[in-house]
Amino acid sequence: MIWHIAKRELYDNLNSLRFALATVLLLGLMLTNAVVHLREHPVRMQKYHDAVTQSRSRLKSKTDLYEIAQWGPGNLYKKPSALHFCAEGGDSFLSGRVNGSFVSWVTDDLRGFWQLLYRSATLNSRNIRPDTIKVDWIFVIGYVLSLIAILFTFDSISGERGQGTLRLTLANPIPRHTVLIGKFLGALVSISGPFTLAVLINLLVISTSNNVQLGTDAWSRLGIIFLIALLYLSLFLALGLLVSSRVQQNAVSLVILLLMWVTFVVFMPSTLASIASGFSNPMTDDELYERRKQLQTELKNEYEARLQNTDVSSVKKIQLGGEYVTNEAAQRERLSHEHLDQQHAQIQLARSVTRVSPVAIVQHLLEVFAGTGFERHLQFVGNVQDYAREYREFVTDMDRADPDSLHIIGVREGMSKKPIRPESIPIFEDTLNLSKDFNVAAMDLLLLTLFVVVLLSGAYLAFVRVEV
Repeated sequence: MIWHIAKRELYDNLNSLRFALATVLLLGLMLTNAVVHLREHPVRMQKYHDAVTQSRSRLKSKTDLYEIAQWGPGNLYKKPSALHFCAEGGDSFLSGRVNGSFVSWVTDDLRGFWQLLYRSATLNSRNIRPDTIKVDWIFVIGYVLSLIAILFTFDSISGERGQGTLRLTLANPIPRHTVLIGKFLGALVSISGPFTLAVLINLLVISTSNNVQLGTDAWSRLGIIFLIALLYLSLFLALGLLVSSRVQQNAVSLVILLLMWVTFVVFMPSTLASIASGFSNPMTDDELYERRKQLQTELKNEYEARLQNTDVSSVKKIQLGGEYVTNEAAQRERLSHEHLDQQHAQIQLARSVTRVSPVAIVQHLLEVFAGTGFERHLQFVGNVQDYAREYREFVTDMDRADPDSLHIIGVREGMSKKPIRPESIPIFEDTLNLSKDFNVAAMDLLLLTLFVVVLLSGAYLAFVRVEV
């Protein structure tokens, strides 16, 4: 009986104008998304490859261990995601690289060492909600698909009650939950069909291009994203059935649902993000600059004071120089880490608050599995920090392997003079890990599922009490 009701609902939807409009709209948006991605992605990848090639060439040109340690690997770049068309993720707000830098101090023979300097992460309340200018999957799913779900369900119960067909249906020995599930499945199939067709055409256009390579991992992520979209669609179908069960007139049902859609999809994410961002005040760039200057002065004064009590020709001077250089690099990098952590904390707070909105949850999920956005930025920073440890361990190991070295990292006189083979130097590889992404997305997946269960339960309780 469920399938009979679902087929009747599906047949009614297929013969409606809203089905035709929804199909045309989804196909048009997905085709636009594919065309834009095919135009922008090769440019994005070429810039990345050119920057990485240049950085690695500079690194491979060095054979002196002191210069390798002093200059470091250069800038480290975030690899663009092949699934950028699914979620733009505010990458324009986030830094695509981490700078490697050293600063000259004291004399020409005593210079600062390579350290990680993070560019400011400017992700903020403007990027918490989906960007209506970017026609990516987040926009199609978060805005368009949810609105279509409302238009397909606002009159599911109230319309039949007004026409008297609901009374005839319930006059038969049919449980009410059967009717509700049938209507839910009918609407789900009615919208899933055009959406699936639009997705397949989108992927067909993209995958046939030689400029976009989608591997096994990318297809797995696309499957997960599609399932998330269906779960999100189910949420708004359940909401539409809930409201339609509680009111008697179609117009009232539509107005209520549209107001709820505007509130939860458009208004709430950006508003809550702006409010939450005001609760934390990360260090400004000017404050960071002042603290760096203060740190520089304190370390330099300490070094000069200790140097005055040391024999100029002794090994102790080399040791003091090595301690100063390595400590200066570590302290400046720690300060940069602190600045970055404060920015991340502010963003995390804003994103946590916006989780009361389903569209914000979906945006977070799609960004995670598409390999873009804030979580991708955090993973990139983690990859950089792991590589920095590996790079410094390489320098230390190469120096310890030379018995003629004084093993004092930080000054040329205290380090190995043996040439280093360029191919032995560690290379930075920015990678994604699907298992890590699942761990990050677990809470959002549970929240989205909870929303669906609660709304479906509410729709059932409301429908049980409907008087026909």
